[in-house]
Amino acid sequence: MRYSIGELARRTGLTIKAVRFYSDRGLVPPSGRNAAGQRQYDDAALARLGLVRTLRELGLDLATIRRIADGEVAVADIAARHAAALDAEIRVLRLRQAVLTAIAGRGSTTEETRLLHELARLSEVERRHLVGDFLAEALGDRPELAGIARTLTPELPEDPSPEQLDAWIALAELTRDAEFRAALRRLADRHEVGLRRDLAAEVRAAVAPALEAGIAPDAPEATSIVDGLGRDPRELREWLETVNDPRRERYLELLAVINGWAAPESLTPALDWLTAASSRP
Repeated sequence: MRYSIGELARRTGLTIKAVRFYSDRGLVPPSGRNAAGQRQYDDAALARLGLVRTLRELGLDLATIRRIADGEVAVADIAARHAAALDAEIRVLRLRQAVLTAIAGRGSTTEETRLLHELARLSEVERRHLVGDFLAEALGDRPELAGIARTLTPELPEDPSPEQLDAWIALAELTRDAEFRAALRRLADRHEVGLRRDLAAEVRAAVAPALEAGIAPDAPEATSIVDGLGRDPRELREWLETVNDPRRERYLELLAVINGWAAPESLTPALDWLTAASSRP
């Protein structure tokens, strides 16, 4: 069967101009001409044009399309290479989206915009170095805290979601907070890191039943709960002032998002309750 350029256009959904363009460049050569000298195309040309259209819509260049159509390369091999390239491009676009979202959400200044972009573009080695320095300064170089340091280390996946990227940017900003580093160091110096275990776990276990039962911090029962922790009142109050820092909980929330963990249970209600209960005269 023979087709004119107009018939090819109708059958493929392309414009006549596009069909002529592909034909002029030899991608869809005519099989002959009619008596009027107009180009004619056969079924093979129709199928070839359909392939050209599909590959163009997938983003392949004309030279590559010609090689595929001529059987010089396998379409599967080309598709694999282009898919890998698109993966890389998508990661870049997600990174840009995360940075722009962070800038817009924070109302960032020019300097903050530059910083956010730099934090987002860090390599895995650079991210580990940044977090490693933060934890080394915050916790100190002590073997007994090595396990805690590992649990506080973010592991951004190779192909992070926009939420994970945004969380990484926010966490990286926290690691640069000198006051936050100092607060964690005070906890570490007391051998009570208070981020995931030790006294924090004791407080949660002791205070949670009181919160569930609706016992107020100034109720008579509160005294026995505070005394049951077996801590010096002054040291307990100092620990509470340090550990009840919203940045600590924010770090753990961001860490969970980055690492794909379940959201951590908030310790703030228990800490607030204990602070009030231990401050009674």
